[in-house]
Amino acid sequence: MMVDQRQFRFCPHKPRVFVTSDIANEPDDAQSLVRFLLYGNEFDIKGLVACTSTWMRTSVHPEQMEEIINAYGRVVSNLNAHVHPDNQYPAVQELLSLLRTGPSTYGKRALDPSVPLSSGAELLIEQLAASDEPLWVLCWGGTNVLAQALHHLHQAHSDSMSIKLRARLRVYAISDQDDTGLWIRITYPDIFYICSSHGWNNYALATWSGISGDLQGDEFPDFGGPDTSKVTAGWLNEHIQIGPLGAVYPDSKFIMEGDTPTFLYLVQNGLGCPDHPEMGSWGGRYVPVDVGFAARHYSDAADRVVGKDGMKYVSNRATIWRWRDAYQNDFAARVKWTLSPDQAASNHAPVVVVNGSRGPEPLSLSVEAGAAIILDASDSYDPDGDQLTFSWFQYREPTSALGAVIDPQIAGLEIVPMDSEAARPSGRKVKVTLPGPEKCAIDFVSGKAVAQGQALHVILEVKDDGAPCLYSYKRVIIQVTNEKLLGGRDKACETVMESLQA
Repeated sequence: MMVDQRQFRFCPHKPRVFVTSDIANEPDDAQSLVRFLLYGNEFDIKGLVACTSTWMRTSVHPEQMEEIINAYGRVVSNLNAHVHPDNQYPAVQELLSLLRTGPSTYGKRALDPSVPLSSGAELLIEQLAASDEPLWVLCWGGTNVLAQALHHLHQAHSDSMSIKLRARLRVYAISDQDDTGLWIRITYPDIFYICSSHGWNNYALATWSGISGDLQGDEFPDFGGPDTSKVTAGWLNEHIQIGPLGAVYPDSKFIMEGDTPTFLYLVQNGLGCPDHPEMGSWGGRYVPVDVGFAARHYSDAADRVVGKDGMKYVSNRATIWRWRDAYQNDFAARVKWTLSPDQAASNHAPVVVVNGSRGPEPLSLSVEAGAAIILDASDSYDPDGDQLTFSWFQYREPTSALGAVIDPQIAGLEIVPMDSEAARPSGRKVKVTLPGPEKCAIDFVSGKAVAQGQALHVILEVKDDGAPCLYSYKRVIIQVTNEKLLGGRDKACETVMESLQA
C-alpha cells in the first residue's frame, strides 16, 4: 500500500550544517557519517571536510568520505520514497562537490603564516558569508579548520564584520581533540560553542560518551544504567550493516559513533530546540559555563534518569542514553529505507499535533499560576496506520537555568489523562494543573511574587507499534504568570520562604 508522502514528517526549515571529521583515525567517524547521511533530508549540508586531530596529526583522508558518499548515491532514490516530497535527500554529486580538506598539520600549527589557508577553511568562510542564517559546525576531530577560518576573518575583515560573521556560528565539538578548541573559546568568547569540559582524554566523563560508551564495561561511570542491547556488534550487524550503505558502516574499535550526538542534537523530531542547549535532545543537554559573562560556551548538564537496573542516575551522559531506544530504532528504520522504495516494507515516524501545533518547534503557552489547561494531541497520527501510545511527562531539569537536577524549588505539574472513548488510545488528551503561585511564581531569594514565574516543560512522547517502533515528540513550554500577585509580597510566599530558610 502506497502512503501519501505528504503524510510523512515535514521539516519546514533545514539547519545549515558543516561537518569536519578526522575520518580514518578510527572507525567511529565513518559510522557517524553513514548515519548523518540518512538524516540528510532534514539538514542543509554546506560542507564535508576531512581534518586532523591529536590522534592523526599529519594526514587527512577525504577518500573515505567519498567512498561513503558514493555508497549513499546507490540508495538515495530509495530513501526519497520514504520522506516528505519537500524534504528530499541531496543528490550524490551535490555532496561530492562539498568535499574538502583541512590543513594536514596539528592544531595551532595551522595558524602559522607559512601554512596556506586550507580548502576546508575557505569553504567555511564562503558558507558563513553566503547567508545570515546560523551555520552549525559539527566538529568530529580537531578544530583547526574552524581556527584557520576565524584567524583569516580576523586578519582580512574589520572587527565589526568579523563579529557579524562569528554571530552566525553554532559549534558543537566532540570534546577538544587538538589545541585550537580552547584557543577559539578564549579568543572568541562570543561564539556559540557546545563542548564538554573535562581533563584531556578523559572522554568517559563527556556527555557525548552516553551514545554507547557503556560498552566499555565498568570503566564507564554509568555502567548498569543504560541498556546496551542496541549498541552491540551483533545488533549493528543485524540492523545496520545491511544493504549498499550499511556495507560501508565499519565495525567498532572503541565505542560506537562518538561523534553522532552532534547531529542527533539537530534531528527534527520535536524534542530539541537547537538554540537552547539547556532544553535537551537526543544529542544531550548543556548549560552556559558562565551566566554572568558574554561567553557563549555551553558545557555538561545532568539529568536524573532511572536506569535499566532500576537505580537512579544523576549524570550528564544520561542526557543522551535516556533516549537510546528511540535513536537506535530510528537509525534501523532509516537503514531499512535504503533497501527498497516499498513504503509498506518499512516503518515511518508518527506525526504529533498538540493543540493544533504541528512541527518540530515547541508549543509555548502562557498560563496563570494555579490554573489548569487541556493539551490535546487527538490530531496526531501514524502515516502507516500503526497504533500509537501517548506518554506525557514533565522534563524538570530544563526549568532550572543552571541545570540543577536536585532542586526542590522546581514546581511539579499534575498531568491527568482526559480520554473517555474506550476505542481511543489512552492519553491523547490530558489536563495539566499548575501549582499555586507560592510554588511556581516567586523569587525564592527575595520571597517576592514575580510577574513571570517558572517555565515548565512538558514532553509528549508518541510511540508507534511498527517494526522497529518509532518515536516522535512535542515539547510544550508553559510560562507561568502571576498577574494577581504583582502588587506586592504575598503572604503565602512569605510562609514558603520561612519554611525554606528554616
